[in-house]
Amino acid sequence: MPKAIRIHEPGGPEVLKLVDVDVGDPGPGEARVRHHAVGLNYIDVYFRTGLYPQPMPAGIGMEGAGVIEAVGPGVTHVQPGDRVAYAGQPTGAYAEARVMPAAPLVKLPDAIDFDTGAAMMLKGMTVQYLLRRTFKVQAGQTILFHAAAGGVGLIAMQWAKALGVTVIGTVGSDEKAELARAHGCDHAIVYTREDFVARVKDITDGAGVPVVYDSIGKDTFQGSLDCLSPFGTMVSFGNASGPVPPVPLTALKGTLYLTRPSLMPYTAKRSDLEATAGELIDMVSKGTVKIRIDQRHALADAAQAHRELESRRTTGSTLLMP
Repeated sequence: MPKAIRIHEPGGPEVLKLVDVDVGDPGPGEARVRHHAVGLNYIDVYFRTGLYPQPMPAGIGMEGAGVIEAVGPGVTHVQPGDRVAYAGQPTGAYAEARVMPAAPLVKLPDAIDFDTGAAMMLKGMTVQYLLRRTFKVQAGQTILFHAAAGGVGLIAMQWAKALGVTVIGTVGSDEKAELARAHGCDHAIVYTREDFVARVKDITDGAGVPVVYDSIGKDTFQGSLDCLSPFGTMVSFGNASGPVPPVPLTALKGTLYLTRPSLMPYTAKRSDLEATAGELIDMVSKGTVKIRIDQRHALADAAQAHRELESRRTTGSTLLMP
């Protein structure tokens, strides 16, 4: 029988259990996918810990790439034998094979291998909506992007540079600063020893930035607001350091904008999914954006992969290999 990771209660990495599963055949609107690679993302931690509640027992994981084995009635945009990748709910990607809704599945061109496909979909489509829709950056602007050496960050560095944007990025070490610069970051701030607010003000001659992209959460939220220029936009799209406490409206200083976006609403319509994924696939196929995979773990070692991710020891993308 195929194997999959299941969780029976929220908790630490130890709740991730490898079990045998009966995959079965797809029903209406569904497809059975045999995974070649599975992506690891910080949102998986939120589901594991219960920050994002779901009925138990539950699968985990929202990103993968593989081959369609079968489709159910009504599915026409993919067929058995197609190479596909996806990012989205329901959870359950940590598996050798799964039956899932066919709606999130996108055909993967031959030029993109399965590892890249599994590493790029959630992070890459996140960068697409952040830079192109949540706050549409313009050539000549200077932006602040936290966690610049992470999986999302390295994609964002390259994408923003291709759009003619000057990028300030925060990182946790000199090694990560070097990695971020190699991917297009103009100013890498090592937040463990530098005051990132002061550095941003210095880099921008006191003007601040029009947008901050913040996936860190509690530890950086106030500082991020302090980096914004008047009428600037605070994009809080994650909370790796913990949830942001309740914020009074007065924190927005009368002129700032705050948004908490997520990928799912941006790709809920098939036309939006195809446009978002299509732009990502084009950027990767052309080599404008390169997907860096720095960690690979066996599916059975998902708990160790989570420990490394939560300790901020990872760079680039992490894959689980079925």
